Amino acid sequence: MKIICIGRNYVEHIEELNNERPKAPVIFIKPDSAVLPKEQDFYIPDFSNDIHYEVEVLVKIKKVGKHIAAKFAHKYYDEIGLGIDFTARDLQSELKGKGLPWEKAKGFDGAAVIGKWLPKERFSDLGNLNFSLKKNDVTVQEGNTGAMLYGIDDIIAYVSQFFTLKKGDVLFTGTPKGVGRVVANDYLSGSLENETLFTVNIK
Repeated sequence: MKIICIGRNYVEHIEELNNERPKAPVIFIKPDSAVLPKEQDFYIPDFSNDIHYEVEVLVKIKKVGKHIAAKFAHKYYDEIGLGIDFTARDLQSELKGKGLPWEKAKGFDGAAVIGKWLPKERFSDLGNLNFSLKKNDVTVQEGNTGAMLYGIDDIIAYVSQFFTLKKGDVLFTGTPKGVGRVVANDYLSGSLENETLFTVNIK
């Protein structure tokens, strides 16, 4: 299993972090050890004082594929989910400033929350999914997949040019605006089309 993440896929999030709009999907990978075990609390790591939440729509790959055409991409997944890409923003900024890779800031243990999976047939239009994140019962992020620069099928087509996709791989499709810091005792909950798919306690 590998976790393939797309960065800078929502314009307003690009703007809030003062990043450049990409000409192609920005790809980075988290190791499988980054997955936060089910029902486990998230512990803020010692190496960062600025861990940010980033809620994202997820896609689970169901079969092996390479060089997948966008028009056939829908055949490679049948489950949609929601998760968090936890980011050590202070460490990421330091690494970016030096022109170095982001892995330490994105792929640390527990940095990938993967919530409940839902069959994609439940949704009439994957290009119009509403999702949100609450922190301590206050909504901090709201998004709609229609605002993505690159949609799910286009992401699969692009990523599969570089990496063979395998059954069980997970795609994180990017986060909307509203990312922010977590502190001990925060409580996060994520919803897709008004159904809660994960909750996380911060320690």
